[in-house]
Amino acid sequence: MTTPEAEQPRPEARLEQAVRAAEQALIEFEIAVETFRVEVENFSRLHHQKLGPMYARLDELDAQIAEARAVRTGDPEDRRKAAEARARVMPMPGVEELFHGWMDGEGLFPEAEAMLTDQPVRPPQRVRPSEEARKLYRELARKAHPDLAQEDAERARREEFITRVNAAYARGEEALLRELAEEWAAGPAPEERSPSPSEELYARLEWLSQRKEMLALVARELEDGAIGSMLRMAPEDPDRLLDEIADKLLADVAAREAELAELVGQAGPSSTS
Repeated sequence: MTTPEAEQPRPEARLEQAVRAAEQALIEFEIAVETFRVEVENFSRLHHQKLGPMYARLDELDAQIAEARAVRTGDPEDRRKAAEARARVMPMPGVEELFHGWMDGEGLFPEAEAMLTDQPVRPPQRVRPSEEARKLYRELARKAHPDLAQEDAERARREEFITRVNAAYARGEEALLRELAEEWAAGPAPEERSPSPSEELYARLEWLSQRKEMLALVARELEDGAIGSMLRMAPEDPDRLLDEIADKLLADVAAREAELAELVGQAGPSSTS
């Protein structure tokens, strides 16, 4: 038979519950931030890969247009603008710098070779890992997160494991994530957390709060950045956004080329007279 005193919860019980809830909330927040970080990095890489040459072409056309206008008018202000436009175009001191992003020590990248030989360009890598990869990543992050460890050795084991999980997720390697899930399931079972003194629980809550504030800053920087802002415009279909930007840039290139052709055509007769 229990006494009323025995039925009363321990003083630390509610505090422990708050710590558990804060831990889970922080893990979910970290998963969201890491997921978005991977998406931003992948989108940034694809943005540079797909659109970089178009931006470079526009800069070169702007310089040629300014130079053609300066030749036609002879105006000192137009010559100054032409010099400034040419200065904005990256110089080409050597082959290695000229082909940066297009070739390495082993030769041309497949995309560059395809463009130079008029062959179909290989579709770019997906902006985001597959839904299954995202699901596997979330499950592993929730189970193996280092913040759930209480002992240094267990925390170190989890940190090493999560590092491999993050790397596999960043590359979208679904098969490797499955292997890591099996590895974790076969590993040592997490130790049960023993009750902690109130002082340690309060310290734990403080640390969790600081960690969340830091992650909030990281998330804000990702969201406010140029690539993050673009990605948030089409979160469900970022590939479509890249296609739309590419179409706009192609139209701009065509317009610049037409403007340059007109200026060169106007300058031609005057130079022969």
